Amino acid sequence: MEDVVQKLIDEGILKSTRIINAFKRIKREDFLPEDMKDQAQADMPLPISYGQTNSQPLTVAFMLELLQVKRGDKVLDIGSGSGWQTALLADLAGVEGKVVAMERIPELKRFGETNTKKYDFKNIEFICGDGTRGCKNEAPYDKIIVAAAAEIGIPDIFLQQLKVGGRLVIPVGKYEQSMVVVDKLTKNDYQEKKYPGFQFVPLIPKKWGE
Repeated sequence: MEDVVQKLIDEGILKSTRIINAFKRIKREDFLPEDMKDQAQADMPLPISYGQTNSQPLTVAFMLELLQVKRGDKVLDIGSGSGWQTALLADLAGVEGKVVAMERIPELKRFGETNTKKYDFKNIEFICGDGTRGCKNEAPYDKIIVAAAAEIGIPDIFLQQLKVGGRLVIPVGKYEQSMVVVDKLTKNDYQEKKYPGFQFVPLIPKKWGE
């Protein structure tokens, strides 16, 4: 990943020392199917089955730079997939923090959980469930990150489960998607900033019986 990390630094996507170091420690190839590991250096999304992908490094870096996880943060990771972003979040949150990783597809939940165990993290809890509902048992969160697009707007439940002073990063839109950063200023006041030009799979609920 050294070449990819350096490219993202040169392009001004990766800026924070802690995030750069996390990218160097957490190897993307450890979160890919065997037949895709040789493509870990590609700055593009890679398939991991069930219509899902291991996200493009540029996108993951951009989202983590926006999220700015601090040591000790409690983070909700919606759509954990391969577990790569989850592991990066766990590294950034440190042993004092916690990452709650939600994935609606049982096989991918197990895949991501198995992958993160390669790094012996003790601060990750994997949950197979409907990410559109968040995870109220662990709420409120310092940070929430969503790896699927909310096509009709940000679900209120994410805002409710965010701490005052917390931050949400989520792609929003159906045909033209933007990355949206939401800072919760008070219980009912929020500040948003949008970054256009992204493409994610849709955020969909887990159907009954899945």
